[in-house]
Amino acid sequence: MASPLEQFEIKEIFPLEFAGYNISFTNSSLFLAITFVAIVAFMTLGMKNRAIVPGRFQSVVELSYEFIAKMLGDTAGTESRKYFPFIFSLFIFILFANFIGMIPYTFTVTSHIAVTIAMAMFVFLGVTIIAFARHGFKFLTFFVPKGAPWPLLLILVPIEIISYLSRPISLSVRLFANMVAGHTMLKVFGGFVVALGIFGFAPFLFIVALIGLELLVAFLQAYVFAVLTCMYLNDALHMSH
Repeated sequence: MASPLEQFEIKEIFPLEFAGYNISFTNSSLFLAITFVAIVAFMTLGMKNRAIVPGRFQSVVELSYEFIAKMLGDTAGTESRKYFPFIFSLFIFILFANFIGMIPYTFTVTSHIAVTIAMAMFVFLGVTIIAFARHGFKFLTFFVPKGAPWPLLLILVPIEIISYLSRPISLSVRLFANMVAGHTMLKVFGGFVVALGIFGFAPFLFIVALIGLELLVAFLQAYVFAVLTCMYLNDALHMSH
């Protein structure tokens, strides 16, 4: 039986090297492209024949839009509307990548820390730049808890700084770890079904339930990533913990 971790192995499809760097087109690259095409198709087909009374496809697109718009407004306020395209794109990309990874014989790009840390670092740097652009060096007071006694600030300020700097780590590891754990469990129990043959009915039923749970986790992880980004944006705009 193949290792449950084999499904996360990056494999070269078109080997390519440039200036001593391996820039081969891999299965990860392929499914990043597939995710992009799927999102473009989803948005284009959903809004192609716009109507006052929307059909099912258009309703799904509009509900996605309204869901993220409401989340952003409730979390970061009306001033955050200009950042809606980024938050929406982030949510939709993670959601589609997670769902596509649930299809048998596909590849889950969000199961690789390189992908999730890249997104998390982009969010972290972007939010920090917005904070300094809006508040200047006054943003540094964000790390000084209001009303705390001066002696305690020697302890609290470093804690606040470390907590802020750890944001991209927690943001990326949460998504990566959940995807890896869920897919590994599915692979392990799938191996039990094959090994047990006709006696694998009970593990099969468990897999069906587990797939339902994984679909929920796939959505929740996209939502959590997006809502935490909104919270970080709120901190940058309003300097509020």
